[in-house]
Amino acid sequence: MDMQIRRAGERGGANHGWLDTKHTFSFADYYDPNHMGFRALRVINEDRVSADRGFGKHPHANMEILTYVLEGELGHQDSMGNGSVIRPGDVQRMTAGTGVTHSEMNPNKRDAVHFYQIWILPAKQGLAPSYEQKAFPDRAGKLRVVASPDGRDGSVTVHQDMTLAAAVLKPGEKVEHAVTTGRYAWVQVAKGAVRLNDKELVAGDGAAISGAGNLQITAASDAEVLVFDLA
Repeated sequence: MDMQIRRAGERGGANHGWLDTKHTFSFADYYDPNHMGFRALRVINEDRVSADRGFGKHPHANMEILTYVLEGELGHQDSMGNGSVIRPGDVQRMTAGTGVTHSEMNPNKRDAVHFYQIWILPAKQGLAPSYEQKAFPDRAGKLRVVASPDGRDGSVTVHQDMTLAAAVLKPGEKVEHAVTTGRYAWVQVAKGAVRLNDKELVAGDGAAISGAGNLQITAASDAEVLVFDLA
């Protein structure tokens, strides 16, 4: 098993005042040919958006877009007629497919919203646009599948051979994930600090795992982690 650590401080990004954004992979004005994505993962952006600010209407196509809120709330409107507010514990999946426009605004007049937006390359292009949003309050002390190709266990459905699981951990709690032959994994620490096998990771750090083996994630503090299982 090979593990490549992507440290939080090495990420690209920018601070626009109303938006503080960090890019694990090349995105917008940040380009690094060594960090263009991992397997079907194309974007992992960690965003903080100021109160009463956000992204106006803008288009997307041929991408699976997952939004995972850590703190605050994020308002969503799209050209499919969906309108919602995404809160901590929620996962939103939008299949951009042949094309959608959407806006993402922080409806709170006082507090910032802190969230991850994840782009996944779909298994095929030209899909019909679609949308899902579900709440996952049962992430404490375990890896809870929140996105999968077959929507199993009530997860949102992603049009790619990948699974995303999330865990909220207290200090000393441990979860495990087996990387089977021919599969890959990406672990993203969203909050706190953990030990990933023999490596110490903190919020914003990620790790690309190639080769079969067992991953043990032990919380060193209150922590939240995302684990991607990828083809």
